[in-house]
Amino acid sequence: MKAAVVTFPGSNCDYDLYKAVQQVGADAEFLWHRTHGLDGVDVVLLSGGFSYGDYLRAGAIARFSPIMDDVVAFAQAGGPVVGICNGFQILCEAGLLPGALIRNASLKFQSESVRMRVERTDTMFTRDYDEGQVLWIPMAHAEGNYRADADTLTRLEDAGQVLFRYVDAEGEATEAGNPNGSLNNIAGIVNEAGNVMGMMPHPERAMEDVLGSTDGVPFFTSLVGALAGSAS
Repeated sequence: MKAAVVTFPGSNCDYDLYKAVQQVGADAEFLWHRTHGLDGVDVVLLSGGFSYGDYLRAGAIARFSPIMDDVVAFAQAGGPVVGICNGFQILCEAGLLPGALIRNASLKFQSESVRMRVERTDTMFTRDYDEGQVLWIPMAHAEGNYRADADTLTRLEDAGQVLFRYVDAEGEATEAGNPNGSLNNIAGIVNEAGNVMGMMPHPERAMEDVLGSTDGVPFFTSLVGALAGSAS
């Protein structure tokens, strides 16, 4: 698997993603936001950070970076695209995922580890998890409060497009387990086609015991295994 890690002005988790991909035995390369072309790339990763300083809205300017024309075309052709934190915000701004991320209900930047439950394991992003598994994953954002209109929420839920949901210590999607006010405790979603996903917590920061959790490892091994299977 060859992953392209896109770097925008203000990205600060791109190296974490790069190392996470390498840790599971795949290849990774950085792509500067002004470049064009995704030849030979198997998956595109949009990292966390503060692209363009989050001016206007988080992800609103990065959505118009030159590389995004190629990312959109890649996704529309069925290529896998992952957006984590700021990357999730960019994917929503680009129309590749429904909804939007707004200010946390606390109106504060929050950096903490959270629990999130795996809702599906039949996707390329979650196949190495167990359904209902509760993960301990870091998050760090000011605008992670997922919003969508009622019809969109219904479609997401009915189609099983919610992949990860914030939960409490008992694994229940309660208000107490919701760190940012996201509707339906949504932490991560996938598009209808199943090839574009976004999430606010950072699996790339949960790759080693010394960091407090290895719950991010199966996210990356899932991708490697899925893409290896599709190439065989």
